[in-house]
Amino acid sequence: MGVDLGPMVVAVVMFVLLSPGLLFQVPARARVVEFGNMYTSGISILVHAFLYFCIYTILIIAVGIHIRSGWNPPHVKAPHFTAPHF
Repeated sequence: MGVDLGPMVVAVVMFVLLSPGLLFQVPARARVVEFGNMYTSGISILVHAFLYFCIYTILIIAVGIHIRSGWNPPHVKAPHFTAPHF
């Protein structure tokens, strides 16, 4: 049993790449799409959030990206309590 790092890695990479204005911005100020303008707007944030959700869902659920690590979390045993004998 290992930890599945796939969803976390995909989320971080997509968050960086889909930041409005970093690579592209939809909708832009003057055109529909502008590339590398480093500006943003409220509607652009909503459009990029919708794109993020759609692409993330497709990659994680439909494609099934999984990155398994060999690390096993430590198993914590619950303390065993017994009733006192009187």
